[in-house]
Amino acid sequence: MMITTKLSRPHPSDTLPQAELGRLIVQCADRPGIIAAISGFLAKHEANIVESDQSTTDPESGHFFLRMVFHRKDLAGHLDEMAASFASDVAEQFGMVEWSLTDAATPKRVAIMVSRYDHCLLDLLWRARRGELPVDIGLVISNHADLAPQVRAFGVPFVHIPINKANKPEAEAQQLQLLRGNFDLVVLARYMQILSGDFLEQLDCPVINIHHSFLPAFVGASPYLQAKTRGVKLIGATAHYVTVDLDEGPIIEQDVARVSHHETAASLERRGADVERSVLSRAVLWHCEDRVLRLNNSTVVFA
Repeated sequence: MMITTKLSRPHPSDTLPQAELGRLIVQCADRPGIIAAISGFLAKHEANIVESDQSTTDPESGHFFLRMVFHRKDLAGHLDEMAASFASDVAEQFGMVEWSLTDAATPKRVAIMVSRYDHCLLDLLWRARRGELPVDIGLVISNHADLAPQVRAFGVPFVHIPINKANKPEAEAQQLQLLRGNFDLVVLARYMQILSGDFLEQLDCPVINIHHSFLPAFVGASPYLQAKTRGVKLIGATAHYVTVDLDEGPIIEQDVARVSHHETAASLERRGADVERSVLSRAVLWHCEDRVLRLNNSTVVFA
């Protein structure tokens, strides 16, 4: 059972200076008094709540999730003081081991990994340039050189690192040199390589993948040809966090499109690409706005 409560004012970033908005994210064992303590803490620090979302797996002995957006004048100058105060005055009292207090004006540093398919990559770059994604895309890594001109046209560095079975450890070591400690998120925008468990462990930041199916999937080569052969009526896409278990990480977002027997494999692929773009962009947006909270192999998404 999941009980969710939402209190929000529409689009606070449209009417308030982004530099004065903060986000508070909390996960802990549920018990009475958590919201009262947090609200009191924010009031004490002259902060006004502009969005509040909370959820619990069970009102008795459940797991509690919370995301708050608050306004505080000169937030950057007070954030460290607020974080120290929250740790001692609230987090310790309620046993909160997973919490964060961040400045909404600071975009997440994002790197993208891609192979030859360009639709998800170019969509993310375009949305970031338009200001639709609160991200700073600092690097694109590919195992093919094909997309270098398109990426560099956006002013983003492009690094070609060929990879095959024989050189995979060396190639992943090169990738880690570029990624580790430099980015808050890595996005696989149709990167057609499996990341090793050692790579994921050393990377030490979340990785989001887009899968060309409403999981479970058509596995192996030519998924859209398989879909056509089976006469599917829905095609879809799934954005999920990457774990060592292939395509079994916590799901962030999914969507589908209805299709008919008139479709060809090529038209299914075109329509599938549209779904992939929208699903991945929403997943990246929600992650970078701290709307996705993970628990074991599941997620709570305050979208």
